[in-house]
Amino acid sequence: MKILSTFIALLISFACLGQPGYKVDFKIKDLKDTTAFLGYYINESTFLKDTARADGQGAFSFEGKQRLTPGVYFLAFNSATANKTKLFDFVISEQQHFSMETTSGDLILNMKIKGDEDNRLFFENMTFISDRHKEADPFIKILKDSTLKEDQKKEARDAFQKINDKVMAHQDEIITKYPATMTARLLKISKQIDIPAPPKKADGSIDSTFQLRYYRTHFFDNFDLADEALLHLPKPYYTEKVAEYLDKLFLQTPDSILAAIDGLVARVKKNPETYKYLVWSCLYKYQKPAIMGLDEVYVRLIDKYFVSGEMDFWISESLKKSVKEYADKLRVSLIGNTGANLIMQDQNFQKKSLYEIKKKYTILYIFDPDCGHCREESPKLVDFYMKNKVKFNLEVFSVSADTSMQKMRDYIKEMKMTWITVNGPRSYVGQYAKLYYAETTPSLYVLDEKKKIIAKGLPVTQLEDFLTNHERFLQRRAAAKSKGT
Repeated sequence: MKILSTFIALLISFACLGQPGYKVDFKIKDLKDTTAFLGYYINESTFLKDTARADGQGAFSFEGKQRLTPGVYFLAFNSATANKTKLFDFVISEQQHFSMETTSGDLILNMKIKGDEDNRLFFENMTFISDRHKEADPFIKILKDSTLKEDQKKEARDAFQKINDKVMAHQDEIITKYPATMTARLLKISKQIDIPAPPKKADGSIDSTFQLRYYRTHFFDNFDLADEALLHLPKPYYTEKVAEYLDKLFLQTPDSILAAIDGLVARVKKNPETYKYLVWSCLYKYQKPAIMGLDEVYVRLIDKYFVSGEMDFWISESLKKSVKEYADKLRVSLIGNTGANLIMQDQNFQKKSLYEIKKKYTILYIFDPDCGHCREESPKLVDFYMKNKVKFNLEVFSVSADTSMQKMRDYIKEMKMTWITVNGPRSYVGQYAKLYYAETTPSLYVLDEKKKIIAKGLPVTQLEDFLTNHERFLQRRAAAKSKGT
């Protein structure tokens, strides 16, 4: 009879898997005559998918003709104190016809699932974790007690470790036995990569780069970037995972980062949803990067994936035009480029050229006389200039963004600016904003003696450190060349 019952259960299970669309039945006792909401996540943001009305018994159903995208979903309802109150999360994967029943008080502990093994595992794991937390609480209190010495905490530490080992073993068992479930995929996210000890090279020395290379190679072993379900989680794991990979495992240069992104794209391209999400999230990340010079990544991503037509399968023409226009503004003044010449009139209507400056460094400073931030930065730049113009052999070429010559003259006098200052709109070479990206003021660029851009966007307070470090770099490079290396 047991074999027959199991066979019938399997038949029912396979029949449910073959059903089109989705239908999830809920029954929550004490939840009566209210509107329930089926919600989902995209990178931590929440969205509503469906609504249902609970009857007098607390029963309601969500149903649709199209299958739901796998991921973590949530149940919410209207509340008198809040527009929508989330009750709990649950998972959607292959089985999309099932029922869930619980009672108020402890919705998780009282949850009963019918027709879906994935959610059974999901809620059983939550209950298991909750029980282990209760078990570990007294030991955690001891470990946090600052009045105790470390040797007095040994017993508590050992006991806590045993509980943690029990949790890890439980979750490993789920991952091993039910690898395709959403629950297993969620548990794998938090698993650490075991990195082996570095081997010895032929000469007997330790291979110092082995562990980094191994970690790079295996970084996504527990996180399938092509799995669309991992975009639909309560936390932005996908974005954070990609950011950690790019920020911590690669040299922060455009070439290195772009090669890494291309490698990630190769992993996700088979799935249009993860493909577009990955490329777009990388584009957003490097639109205004924290590290100077990585805006070049944005420009090259635009050229490779958008201008080329690669992303035409989803991006609108208007959005494509917008991102390209921004890239075109950035590309004219990327670090490493030779800065364009600026020729404009000074306060005496005399023509002044950026290229006429024959100093080792030129600081291009674009300001607006009415800009509050400029009024904070300009005195700092004046102070820096007076102290360091000889030390670093530099000159400042400042450009006023306002059309008024009188405002510029007043500003020069007020700020005691003794360097070259010109009026931006009175230009002989066209708009300065088309030659140097400067949509906010002040904007600052550092050019070398050949007028190559070597820095931009620095606050004035960092100029001395930057130039000092750059001088050291030049000295090391010259020393290396003299040795023939």
